Amino acid sequence: MTMSGVSTEAQNFNWLVSRFAQGTAGAIAAIAVSADGLLIAMSQDLARHNADRLAAIASAMLGLANGVADAHPLGQPDKIIIELERGYLLVCTISIGCSLGVLASKQASLGTIAYEMAMFANRASSVLTPALIEELKNSVGQ
Repeated sequence: MTMSGVSTEAQNFNWLVSRFAQGTAGAIAAIAVSADGLLIAMSQDLARHNADRLAAIASAMLGLANGVADAHPLGQPDKIIIELERGYLLVCTISIGCSLGVLASKQASLGTIAYEMAMFANRASSVLTPALIEELKNSVGQ
C-alpha cells in the first residue's frame, strides 16, 4: 500500500500495525487510536468504517479504565480485555498520545498477545511524536 504525500515515518507506522496483525498468532486485526479517539492506523484486513468504530470503542474502554484508576488507588490501566463468545478485544496504551487495539480469536493465547502488544508499545512509543500522530490522523486510509 503506497500512500502519496505521507511521510516515511507515517508509512512505517501503518506498516507496523498491519504487520502486528499479520504476524501475531491469534490476532485478527489491529488499530492504533489517538488520545482523542480518532483512528491513526489500521491493519489491512479491516474495512475503514469498522476500524473507525473500533477506534471509538477502544478509546471509550481506555477512558473507563482510567476512570477506575482515578477513583481507586490501583494504578493506571495496563491492558483492557473484553471477552466475547468467539474472541477478544484487547486495548493498551502505546504512549500518552495513543493506544493499540487488537481483535483476537478465542484460540489466541492472551499472554502471547499481551506480550506482543507490550513489545509493540515499547517500539512505537519512541517514534510517536505529537506531529506524527497528527499526520496519521489526517492520512489514515489513504
